[in-house]
Amino acid sequence: MRILFLAPMPVYQERGSPIAVKMALEVLSRRGCAVDALVFHEGEDFTLPGLTLYRIPALPGIKNVRPGFSFKKLVCDVVMFLMALGFALRRRYDLVYAVEEAAFMALAFRALFRRPYVYDMDSSLAQQMVEKYRALRFLAPALNAAEGLAVRHAEAVVPVCDALAEVSAKYHPRKVTVLHDVPQVHNQPPTTSENLRDTLGITGLLVMYVGNLERYQGIDLLLDSFARARLDNAHLVIIGGAPEHIRHYQHRAAQLGIASRVHLIGSRPVAALPAYLAQADILVSPRIKGVNTPMKIYSYLASGRPVVATDLKTHTQVLNPDVALLAQPTPQAFAEGLARLAHDAALRQRLGENGQRLIAEKHNYTAFVKTFNALLDGLAPQAV
Repeated sequence: MRILFLAPMPVYQERGSPIAVKMALEVLSRRGCAVDALVFHEGEDFTLPGLTLYRIPALPGIKNVRPGFSFKKLVCDVVMFLMALGFALRRRYDLVYAVEEAAFMALAFRALFRRPYVYDMDSSLAQQMVEKYRALRFLAPALNAAEGLAVRHAEAVVPVCDALAEVSAKYHPRKVTVLHDVPQVHNQPPTTSENLRDTLGITGLLVMYVGNLERYQGIDLLLDSFARARLDNAHLVIIGGAPEHIRHYQHRAAQLGIASRVHLIGSRPVAALPAYLAQADILVSPRIKGVNTPMKIYSYLASGRPVVATDLKTHTQVLNPDVALLAQPTPQAFAEGLARLAHDAALRQRLGENGQRLIAEKHNYTAFVKTFNALLDGLAPQAV
């Protein structure tokens, strides 16, 4: 099978969607597919059998393209569409695999060239844009209609979670296959030479967050909650984030009087993630917006450490009270959740063990590969 794979993002980068893209490309490579993958200009190159990686050209002033809708991303999308159009004109592809907004490019190619496509739905673009830009609420009907077209004309829709499967269902898709994320590192031992307790002078409980520091992740909620919890011997370690976000939240921690116990240490390699998670006593996911499950949740659970997460659909489609402590997304409720886990070692152990068991039984790399292969095997004959 010859595939045009469109991923409108920096690839490869060590964060959620690019990690999922690389895993999908690995499966396609092992199937013996010939894949032309078109991605943004930023990111690390990598090689796989059968894969040819193409990038859009670097554009003046377009750097550090972040997740979510932005002017920078829109400019990159336009350039990607023009390049992809050239590919579709010159080459005969059996299938277009379109990630996120690339589904609209694939929709155009279906109309122009009758190329079937798969829509890899990592988020609801209509919902995302309206949530981020309130001024666009009047465009919601048009955005939903466009999303519906992309869903209905796809050979298959591949949402990353059950909540997005529900979003796609209202548009009556031909086929839906939920492809859950998995822990970000598989079949690798947890190794790092950095001992956070030694380097940061932590003697009490270590509470940890891993991920980007975009507003939807709820870092403001996390800091406010940590201050309210009054866990005098506990320290909060935050791994990840752009430099400007780190500076912003360091200032916020100082305003709250907790700067000495909050450590924003920047990014660390994904390969070392299990070793960092193993050093934590409590892991936190304070996300306040969106419905897709954060990829970090699967790594959190796999670590065997207890998790405190906001009691929102973004978490509850995977988490339940048996595997995590769920708290309402308010500073007081999240603080109470932190305090409860901090003072109950038996509860921490029980939740950690249950979460680890859930990953081993349901959300592992083997399950990801099996589901993805079954999706490809089940496509309509004209798509394969």
